[in-house]
Amino acid sequence: MGRIFEKRKTTMFARWNRVSKQFSRLAKDIAIAVKSGGPSPEANPQLRRVMQNARALNMPKDKVEAAIRRASGQDAVDYEEIVYEGYAPHGVALLVEAATDNGTRTVANVRSIFKSKGGNLGNSGSVAFQFQRMAVFRLKAEGLDADELELELIDHGLEEMLEGESEDGVRQLVVRTGFTDLGPMQRALEERGIEPMSSGTEYICQAPIELPEDQATEVLELVDALEQDDDVQRVFHSLA
Repeated sequence: MGRIFEKRKTTMFARWNRVSKQFSRLAKDIAIAVKSGGPSPEANPQLRRVMQNARALNMPKDKVEAAIRRASGQDAVDYEEIVYEGYAPHGVALLVEAATDNGTRTVANVRSIFKSKGGNLGNSGSVAFQFQRMAVFRLKAEGLDADELELELIDHGLEEMLEGESEDGVRQLVVRTGFTDLGPMQRALEERGIEPMSSGTEYICQAPIELPEDQATEVLELVDALEQDDDVQRVFHSLA
C-alpha cells in the first residue's frame, strides 16, 4: 500500500510540475506579446494566439488576466528571446528557444545541460539550416471537413495539412504555413469561426534522423532536461 501511495504521489508531483512549467511558459509568452502589441487582445493578434493556447491548456482565466496586468505594469520583466543551437548525442540537431531576463545565466545553464547529457552547444547557424521555421495551427478535427478546409486555406498560405492525434488522444488537423503567413492564416481561421487548440511558430526539421530506441532515449533525456530549465520555452530536434 505504501509503494502504491508513493507511486501516486510521484505521478501527481510530475503532473503538477509539468502544468506549472506550461503556465510559466505561457506567462512569458503573454509578457512578450503584450510588449510587442499592447494589452488588448482585440488589437493584438499575437496576444490572441497566446490566450487561445492558454485556454487549450486550461490555464485559469484569472492567471491569464494577472499575467497581462503584470506585463502592462511599470515593473514588467523585459524578456529577451534567444535561440541556442547544438547537438544531442548521436548527431541529433537541437534548437532551444529561451525567454530570459539574464542571458548570461541562461547560456551557462543551457551549456551545462548539454554537457551533462553528452551533447554540445554550438554556434549560431551550426544547425539552424536543418530546420524550416513555420507557422503551425492545431485544430480539433471534429466537425471540420478536412478536404474542403484545405481548399479554402490554400489561398491564405497553406503549405500542408496533416491529420493525427494530440497527446491526449484528440483527433486534430495540423495546418502549416510559411512563417510570414502566420497572420493571414490566423485571420482566415478566425473568419471561419475556428479557434485552434494551439498556434504559433515551430522549427520543422527537413531531414529527421531515425535511431534505435536506446540511442533515442539518450537524446530525449537531454531534451527533457532542457525543457525543465526555467528559461527554456521550447526545444525542437531532428529525431524522427
